[in-house]
Amino acid sequence: MFGVDSSELAVVAILALIFIGPKDLPKVMRTVGYWVGRVRGMARHFTSGIENMVREAELEEMEKRWREENERIMRLHPANADYPEPHIPDIGQPDAMPPVVSPEASEEEFPPDKRPLP
Repeated sequence: MFGVDSSELAVVAILALIFIGPKDLPKVMRTVGYWVGRVRGMARHFTSGIENMVREAELEEMEKRWREENERIMRLHPANADYPEPHIPDIGQPDAMPPVVSPEASEEEFPPDKRPLP
């Protein structure tokens, strides 16, 4: 914890029992426990604050890289450029389907590279 060995902790416990006394020792231990809990809570709060600051810095860096990449893409593909229209097939015409092979067809009729879809 704080570099305290078990033998050192035993010496502190014995000295506390001698100087504080068995009557007041539970009250002192409760008080010490209370303050240790408060210090741990403050340390947790401080650690989470530092982690949030690091996370926000990472997000800002990612947003900066995203903006730079977006600007690069927009320079390569400007919005006012004359792009060709995509080919849209006629809706009324069905797509051409490949012929279907009958199960009785032999290898000689349809070699593997010329075989239509099953």
